[in-house]
Amino acid sequence: MSVPAYLLNQLRKPSRWVGQLFVRSMNKSHSALTDWGLTHIQIGKGFTILDVGCGGGRTIQKMAAMATEGKVFGVDYADGSIAASRALNARLIQAGRVEIRQASVSELPFPDQTFDLVTAVETHYYWPDLPHDMREVLRVVKPGGMLAIIAEAYKGSTNDALTQRAMALLNAAWLSVDEHRVLLSAAGFTDVQAFEQRDRAWLCVTGRRPNGRRGES
Repeated sequence: MSVPAYLLNQLRKPSRWVGQLFVRSMNKSHSALTDWGLTHIQIGKGFTILDVGCGGGRTIQKMAAMATEGKVFGVDYADGSIAASRALNARLIQAGRVEIRQASVSELPFPDQTFDLVTAVETHYYWPDLPHDMREVLRVVKPGGMLAIIAEAYKGSTNDALTQRAMALLNAAWLSVDEHRVLLSAAGFTDVQAFEQRDRAWLCVTGRRPNGRRGES
């Protein structure tokens, strides 16, 4: 594998050694985006939360500080991300307030209707089957619970000229705001809303699992 191809692969699936450098860097570079995205949702003190594609674990740490009487779970399929996330959240794990598992979004290791909130920060681009994986996320959300997707690469943003080529090289999904809305609605989420901070090309898309039969798995 060439060096550029190896580095691109590390962005998608960080290894236990070299990849940890990437996820630690992303903890810093994604922090402001995450803070902005989280302003568009409410996190209750007793919430049970899942962060899909938890990377280096900084989003978990932020949400655990809000859900002080709840519990935050993280999943990621990459060895490097799991190691970095567990290291960062070691004290919270020891206290029983955080749990991090290695798993794929396509087959989440949780019962139906477990979470008040599911988040995905800078990760849904790489999900193997977006329509299926969105339905799998819906399965583990409680009725009335919410999904929040937070991203800084989307079609139609002010950074299109920079991101289009990169997304193609990464074989990543590159969706417009409307395509994000359709994706969540087709999976069964309702009250789908999209928030943009155009000067920074930031996007947050939220959807809620309905209480009625339409949202049942």
